[in-house]
Amino acid sequence: MANQLKGQEEILRKLNIYELNEMQEEAISTIDSTANTMLLSPTGTGKTLAFVLPLLKTLDPECKDIQALILVPSRELAIQIEHVIRSMGSGYKVNAVYGGRPMSKDKIELKHEPAILIGTPGRIADHFSNDRFSKDAIKTLILDEFDKSLEVGFEYDMRGIIGQLPGLNKRILTSATQGVEIPDFVGFQKPTIINYLGTLVSKLQIKMVISPAKNKSNTLLHLLNHIGNEQGIVFCNLKDSIQGLSTFLESKNIKHGCFNGGMEQKDRERSLIKFRNGTNQLLISTDLAARGIDVPEMKYIIHYQLPMFKEEFIHRNGRTARVSAKGTAYVLKWKDEALPEFIKNVPVEDISKQAVRKPVFWETLFVSGGRKDKISKGDIAGLFIKQGGLTRDQLGLIELKQDCAFVAIPATIAGELVSKLNNTRLKRKKVRVSII
Repeated sequence: MANQLKGQEEILRKLNIYELNEMQEEAISTIDSTANTMLLSPTGTGKTLAFVLPLLKTLDPECKDIQALILVPSRELAIQIEHVIRSMGSGYKVNAVYGGRPMSKDKIELKHEPAILIGTPGRIADHFSNDRFSKDAIKTLILDEFDKSLEVGFEYDMRGIIGQLPGLNKRILTSATQGVEIPDFVGFQKPTIINYLGTLVSKLQIKMVISPAKNKSNTLLHLLNHIGNEQGIVFCNLKDSIQGLSTFLESKNIKHGCFNGGMEQKDRERSLIKFRNGTNQLLISTDLAARGIDVPEMKYIIHYQLPMFKEEFIHRNGRTARVSAKGTAYVLKWKDEALPEFIKNVPVEDISKQAVRKPVFWETLFVSGGRKDKISKGDIAGLFIKQGGLTRDQLGLIELKQDCAFVAIPATIAGELVSKLNNTRLKRKKVRVSII
């Protein structure tokens, strides 16, 4: 037990976390001693850490097969959980598999089986049906955001996957919403429920903004200028709406990124990278960004198109005012538009006062070398400081991938840096450097 606690302390230190919150403490204790656990807690409260820490204690370092399966409804959530577990430095191999990336990549990574496999239902079902690895040692099943992964569209794959896991002795289901019926095929008997929904005091403010025109784009522009230079997400219901809104904002010189299920995986990832590092302060998205993506704490979100269901409203709002921070959700309503019944008594905001929007400070550079080339973040920082002439203050967020890296640098010197660093050597590899 002492060794386990010491291991947990080391992991938290690596993550720069000094204290677990009440929900995490209770979840870890419960999951340790319970076969079936349901964890309900708002977005941004640290559910991933709450289920991964006790999961690591169950793993056998001598076992060469997959021991735990984490099923998620989106690619971004798979990538995020993989990143969190890798950051823990537990010594256990972890891989994420999902649609939208080459199957050949999966096959290469799964030749040496991970202890923890994360994936979307469709991709995991494909691997299962082709018997690409042994399932006999899988003892733990985690359904993160189970309210989405157990929806009708996923049922066939989910039923098939769980039916091939006879050795399960632990099931953990997590969500930020409740009231979803669990199908019998999950085998979720007599669960212990940990429910922090409604117990945490939210510092979220909800405000209404009235648009005089049915086309709300000009009102959105006024609202963005009222808010000023802050990071936020604008939510739309349809990807076609995103395209139209993006074209409009581009014409007004508002830097932004787009994010929806119709985009190529590479473009989705790059859009999130540029949002995380501050190159884009605005993300226009469908409800895909309402959950399961790794983005910084933000001051506001905007419902450009009104959500159709209460769950969507909750998840969108959960992107701001997370844990103890303050945040605002703006409901943008055409003057003759009817509000859904779950949006009530919202005060109207006066947006006549306009802030001065400053040019965005950061730009993002692509570097054509990554982990597989034995390149580290320190190597990249060294290249930009020594050969690029940057000071440490001028070097922004570095995101290192398997085969490339992305570096945030001041926009005013982006072109100059590309000229200096393109086709230079980094760890014996000649790398290309370009603006994305």
